[in-house]
Amino acid sequence: MDVHKETVVVCVLTPGPGADPHKEIRQFGTTTGELRKLAEWLKQEGVTHAAMESTGVYWKPAFNILESSCELILVNARHIRQVPGRKTDQADSAWLANLLRHGLLEASFVPPLEVRELRDLCRMRTTLVRECVQVGNRIRKVLEDANVKLDSVVSDTLGVSGRLMIQALMEGQQDPAVLAELARGRLRSKLAELTAALEGQVRPHHRFLLRQWTGLLSSLEAMMLEVAAILVQVTAGGIVTETLKLPICAPDPPAPLNVKVPPEDGMKLLGSDAA
Repeated sequence: MDVHKETVVVCVLTPGPGADPHKEIRQFGTTTGELRKLAEWLKQEGVTHAAMESTGVYWKPAFNILESSCELILVNARHIRQVPGRKTDQADSAWLANLLRHGLLEASFVPPLEVRELRDLCRMRTTLVRECVQVGNRIRKVLEDANVKLDSVVSDTLGVSGRLMIQALMEGQQDPAVLAELARGRLRSKLAELTAALEGQVRPHHRFLLRQWTGLLSSLEAMMLEVAAILVQVTAGGIVTETLKLPICAPDPPAPLNVKVPPEDGMKLLGSDAA
C-alpha cells in the first residue's frame, strides 16, 4: 500500500496459474468509509499480509482500520527509497508487494493501541510543560522591560510570592514596599532587596502584556493538570509507566492568577469602545 494524504494505492498479489502471481491495483480514499471498503476488499481477496510505508502521519488512519484485518507491516521509507525505477504510486505499491512476497521487508515496531494512546497523552503533557516554560520566560521579559528586577532576588518568579506580586502589579499597585510585603515564607528575610528590585516603571502597556501572558499560563497549567490526571488514571489500569521514561504525577495546583482588566488601562490601550 502506497499511502498519501488523500489516497491509498493498493497492489494485491494472489497465486496465479503460472509462476508469476496475479496482480491487481486499486486506489482508495483515506476517509474512514473508504478505508473500510479497502479492508473489505482485502478480506475478499484473502489477503493475510500487507505492507505500507511510514509516510508522515498519513499511515496512521489506514493502520488503525486495517491492523485487525491482516498482519500489517509498517516499513521505514528510507529502507526502500533508493531502489531505482519507482516513479508512480502504482509502481510503488507493486514494488512493496513484491518485497513483502519475498520476505525482504523489515517491519518497524508499532506498539499496541493502548500504548500509542498513552504516548499521545505523554507527548501532549511534555508539549504543555514546554509551553508553560516559554510563557513564563515571556512574563519575565515583560518584568525586565518594566524595570522590575524580581528575577534577580526571587529564585522562582512564578512561585507563590512572585505570582502575588505580579497580580498586584497587574492591578495597578506601584509602591515597591507594598509589593515586597506580599512575600511569603523565607523570602520575607529579603524585604529590603525586594523593595529595591520592585521599584520599576510599569506602564499600562506592561500590565496589559502581563494579563495576557498570565491568562495563557493559567490555561496551560489547567490543561497540564487535566492531562496529568488522565495519565494517572490510565497508568493505574496496569500499563507500566517506566517504559515511557516520563514523570506523570500531577503537580501541585499553581497559585491562581486572577486576570482582571482595569477600565482605565483598557481605555488607554484599546479605546473606549473596545474597553
